Amino acid sequence: MLTRGPHEVAFVIRGPISRADLPGLYDRVGGVLGARGAVVACDVAGVDPNAVTVDALARLQLGARRRGCCVRLCNACDELLDLVELMGLSHVLGKR
Repeated sequence: MLTRGPHEVAFVIRGPISRADLPGLYDRVGGVLGARGAVVACDVAGVDPNAVTVDALARLQLGARRRGCCVRLCNACDELLDLVELMGLSHVLGKR
């Protein structure tokens, strides 16, 4: 994890992600969220483009929004972005 200023946090997720990984992932991201309005730049270049990954990212976004923050995807492959769009979550999981 790397902090890039007072309101932006960079976070790298490597995969594959399983459902069992989700609680720990949420705890780690929640632990690095700072001030209200912070942006989490989430590098997803190393994850598999599948439904579990999209579920995990959507849940991270929900948790961030509850804290007044947001998650932006970085380095997402076309397949992951297509799946996000197919699942109707493009407006929720913005790309950077």
